[in-house]
Amino acid sequence: MVLACIDPRMQEPVHRYTVEQNLTGKFSQFVIAGAAIGVVAPAFQDWHKAFWDNLATTIQLHRIKKVIAIDHRDCGAAKIAYGDASIATPEKENETHRTVLAEFRKEVGQRQPKLAVETGLMALDGSMIMFS
Repeated sequence: MVLACIDPRMQEPVHRYTVEQNLTGKFSQFVIAGAAIGVVAPAFQDWHKAFWDNLATTIQLHRIKKVIAIDHRDCGAAKIAYGDASIATPEKENETHRTVLAEFRKEVGQRQPKLAVETGLMALDGSMIMFS
């Protein structure tokens, strides 16, 4: 499964990434504001159940073995959830997403321990920094 953001600027870069990773026709996709932020941030608590239920269904229907969470730079959901300062500099932005993606990996591990998890922060040009 690929978890990505609703931001229109990210649709093509995420698509290119999945093609480059040879995932065409091999993944389910869940798109929500903020990607992992939408799944773990307290500001979006009401959305969390939808993601976890969808993930469980995807595992059951498609027998997925891995989830790839792709957060992105200049994310409006990050500002909503954590304030403008959370992405004010590249360093703060990296730290915000590093923390969010670590929480996402932890929660996947608790809820779906058999799944592999990959997490990254994508720039608007499609370049990616992976966090583990």
